[in-house]
Amino acid sequence: MIVNILRFSFKDETTEEQRAEVLAAMRRTATVDAASFSTVGQDLGDPAEGYTHAYCVGVKDLAALERYMYDPVHLEGDFGILPHLARLSAVRLSDDMNIELGGEIMQMHLKKVATYPQWGRLLDAIPDGGIPADA
Repeated sequence: MIVNILRFSFKDETTEEQRAEVLAAMRRTATVDAASFSTVGQDLGDPAEGYTHAYCVGVKDLAALERYMYDPVHLEGDFGILPHLARLSAVRLSDDMNIELGGEIMQMHLKKVATYPQWGRLLDAIPDGGIPADA
């Protein structure tokens, strides 16, 4: 199982309606067929860290991760989500002890950036966002 946890906050100019749309898009993304489990909601960490919300998704393996990354719902969602984020941080974990797993995931991320350079630019525009936010 590969688990991706995203902590984020919204830009000040993002309206409550836009925030609700972003969270709805995240919930749609989190329920695509490749996802084994997911949750979207408030971040319960230290408010001083500046994160207000969190997204967590688990996928079975690398094949499921690739399907998840390129699912049309995920692709469409990211282009509506990322422009509204002020901060973004990711934590990834897995019960797969393959020491090459992190590198394999990074290669998948780099391939997606090459395929969708606008997506990569949107990620890079978010402080702490120059990270692979594929899950």
